[in-house]
Amino acid sequence: MSLEKVTSSDHAQGASGAPITLVEYGDYQCPYCGEAYYIVKKLQQKLGDKLQFVFRNYPLQELHEHAVHAAIAAETAGLEGKFWEMHDIIFENQRRLDDASLVQYAASIGLDKAKFEKDFGSKPTVDKVNADVASGDKAKVDSTPSFFVNGAYFSGNWTNNEFLQYLEKLL
Repeated sequence: MSLEKVTSSDHAQGASGAPITLVEYGDYQCPYCGEAYYIVKKLQQKLGDKLQFVFRNYPLQELHEHAVHAAIAAETAGLEGKFWEMHDIIFENQRRLDDASLVQYAASIGLDKAKFEKDFGSKPTVDKVNADVASGDKAKVDSTPSFFVNGAYFSGNWTNNEFLQYLEKLL
């Protein structure tokens, strides 16, 4: 499995020159991605500026009916610089991802509701989700979450300390 390089179109947290780049392909409705969300937050806290985290959308629409719209909602928020706020609120409210809830979340993070509704599903937002999925397909992603560390697929156990230990060994 190989990974496309991180570009300016990716949503990234942390320094671009960090010694570790962690890319996650995730699905907002996937319960395992919901678990991974909190684990990644802890990794970010532990590793600080040594970690750059990138999230790419990989909605499994055949399994999760709201996954595509949740990804589009995050990208719509991203048009106004609020991708991460929307990313977080969606993962923190995974059980309520219908369109009305997504609009409510947008308003709660300070987005203009009317503008959000107008931009929701616009070409740039759909194109970004599709580009992320295509990137995941190219990297042979077959489940979510899928993690890549410095471009290489991480096949270990991300649910326990093995993940942190693996990352710390790279420093």
